[in-house]
Amino acid sequence: MIQIERDYRRLHAGSAERYERACAIFPNGVTHDGRFVDPFPLYVERSAGPYKWDVDGNRLIDYVTGHGALLLGHAHPAIVAAVAEQVARGTHYGAENDLSLRWAELVMGLFPSIERLRFTASGTEATMLALRLARAYTSRTTVIRLAGHYHGWHDLLTRDAAADASPPGVPGGLLESTVVLPADLDQIEAAIRARGDVAALILEPTGASFGAVPLADTFLQALRNLTSAHDVVLIFDEVVTGFRVLPGGVQQRAGVRPDLTTLAKVLAGGLAGGAVGGRAELMRYLAFGDADWNRDHKIRHNGTFNANPLSAAAGVAMLEQVASGTPGARAALLCNQLITRMNDVLRARELAGWAVYGDASIFHLLAGSRIEFAPGELVAEVPLAELKNGGNPALLRQVRLGLNNHGVDLMRGRSGFFSAAHTEADVDATVAAFAATLAMLG
Repeated sequence: MIQIERDYRRLHAGSAERYERACAIFPNGVTHDGRFVDPFPLYVERSAGPYKWDVDGNRLIDYVTGHGALLLGHAHPAIVAAVAEQVARGTHYGAENDLSLRWAELVMGLFPSIERLRFTASGTEATMLALRLARAYTSRTTVIRLAGHYHGWHDLLTRDAAADASPPGVPGGLLESTVVLPADLDQIEAAIRARGDVAALILEPTGASFGAVPLADTFLQALRNLTSAHDVVLIFDEVVTGFRVLPGGVQQRAGVRPDLTTLAKVLAGGLAGGAVGGRAELMRYLAFGDADWNRDHKIRHNGTFNANPLSAAAGVAMLEQVASGTPGARAALLCNQLITRMNDVLRARELAGWAVYGDASIFHLLAGSRIEFAPGELVAEVPLAELKNGGNPALLRQVRLGLNNHGVDLMRGRSGFFSAAHTEADVDATVAAFAATLAMLG
């Protein structure tokens, strides 16, 4: 056991104790695959602003930020007040409510491509509904997704381009309607022509794993032109990027209007919630009509917690703050500072095959790539799998534990989300923690 792990166990004894209990309750002792950590995950008891405190009293600069949902930081006063007020008025009416109207109007004001909208309880549900809408509208079956792009854990989009068999628990026949392709326009067009029944193409517009495998905005316009030419529904999965890259998402920056957009995370202000929205002619398949329409065309969509007033209250409070663009711009500025300075650390230590990179307020670490490149100078030859997974797993594990020991928490040890609550002092402390961790690695 190396020193980093010994320190981790010493500093986080309370988390270790709780994890032992959890292993008798949850598979692998966790409630989310991304929270699985060897030797054990941290248990957090409270949070505020850019920080969270674990059960052992350690303060962490938090770059997980609720898996990217907390663009304003933890426990922002406006969101706390809105949620507290709504709790006192009721958490679930089982009916329509004024807050859902305001929430939807804020979304539609920021996303011109969204002419009609339906709320869901999560981003995964939003992508499921988007695919059903596309198939109903086109009367086609096949969906194209790009290799490495993530759209939730449901059966419809779990196919891996490199896998020879279906994922466990997913019927093979279900995946025959999904084609996984690289981000290559020629291959995508060839597949559309060959299949003849492509209903939709869905992608993360900044690239796989919220930009860990970057895509250029120019690619999005070319994709828009291609899908329009073949009457294929273009779906932007902006669950992560919506409201964060810009208030109107990546589509605002790229000047590209998808047919459908999926949203979650920032959308609901840190509570559970998602949405799918887009062109009215597609969204009308959710609407009731005459008996023939209802039987032959209408998509059935329910959901106990759709647009519940508590999530709506948090969502309204969040979007009223982020609509100006100021919180996102501040987060992006600090993120760029951190990327620059972490790469300076890599250059000082002459760590070839390492780089920190990102987009807007999101950053990623690549540690120990098999592809030789100068420190901090990411090259296109790095394989998709390495970019998605952050490079060398053994190195990343030590970096993750080491950063935790020095009061910094990244998502899966390789990615981070800035909030508007982070400060330049947090950047300084993070750079120092990174340098100290690398020094311990030797």
